[in-house]
Amino acid sequence: MPALQLRRTLTLSALAIVCWFAAQSCVSNRLLCPAQDTSQSAGAPCDIYAAAHTACAAAFSTTRALYKSYAGPLYQVTRKSDGKTSNIGLLSDGFANAATQDAFCSGTTCTITKIFDQSPHHNDLGIAPPGTYRAGQGPGGYDLPADAMKLPVTAGGHKVYGIYMLAGMGYRDDTTVGIAVNGQPEGVYMVASGTRFNSGCCFDFGNAETNDHDNGPGHMDAVNLRCDSASNLHVGLDMEAGTYPPFSMPSNLSFVTAMGANDGQKTYSVYWGNAQQGCLTSSGLLSLPPKGYIPMHQEGGIILGIGGDNSNWSVGSFFEGAMTTGLPSNATLSAIQANVVSVGYSGNSNP
Repeated sequence: MPALQLRRTLTLSALAIVCWFAAQSCVSNRLLCPAQDTSQSAGAPCDIYAAAHTACAAAFSTTRALYKSYAGPLYQVTRKSDGKTSNIGLLSDGFANAATQDAFCSGTTCTITKIFDQSPHHNDLGIAPPGTYRAGQGPGGYDLPADAMKLPVTAGGHKVYGIYMLAGMGYRDDTTVGIAVNGQPEGVYMVASGTRFNSGCCFDFGNAETNDHDNGPGHMDAVNLRCDSASNLHVGLDMEAGTYPPFSMPSNLSFVTAMGANDGQKTYSVYWGNAQQGCLTSSGLLSLPPKGYIPMHQEGGIILGIGGDNSNWSVGSFFEGAMTTGLPSNATLSAIQANVVSVGYSGNSNP
């Protein structure tokens, strides 16, 4: 097999050893619950982050506004029949206006061709360009966009659509503003399907290279969801050339919250929760891997559904997520989880 693919295979094997021997063992977990229900009074996730002085650097969702005051579009769909586009906006209560998409795409098919950044930085995600490891099957080697109609679910009592990603699909922004670089602290969270994954690399959301190459350890900081060979779901931070710790999750949850927090210098933490109920489980504070990760070397690109070099043979479903400036606290992340639960995600996350 190609040298890079061999290296990735060996890395996965090494991760099992990390989980067995290291202090960041997959069995050392802590439950984190908010001291009080802040999900309603604090607004949306980016309002919660801002109140804790770790503002959103980028925020994406096809289901709802991640700021209470956001009034712009959530995502753009492109119609196959004539190539025209439509921006999907919000209802008055901050949830996606899926009826706009249904009407625009009636009688044809639509794909999601842009995901708007709701933060003031406007780090919008477009279809991912080719990387050094994989080129996509779209024009010019770009990846393919997701089918806009494939994943209807319910949030806030409304019909909304998630992003149903197959192998070969991915989104990216290599020219960002305000994203952590060169060892700066940051946090990341996403809400995804908990029943739709494979073992392929890489269903990631977060910080990545800006040249679409694998630039080595520490050049990424993205939350990752993946199954192992026994179809057990794991969450970790993909820091390039390795995903850490990884952290074992239940495999029967329809919607999951996955989070990471990294100080960029010495330590990081990983969190997961049932996006429909309950609190977060945390790995606790872990030491960054020793070889090449201390300090981190993040470059500030943003990826969704792929690896830093466009490794794009994973599958998964994405509903919302954000990246922060600064290191969010356990209390802040617990409040984010409570807010996610308050949305009332329901339906089939794996149609």
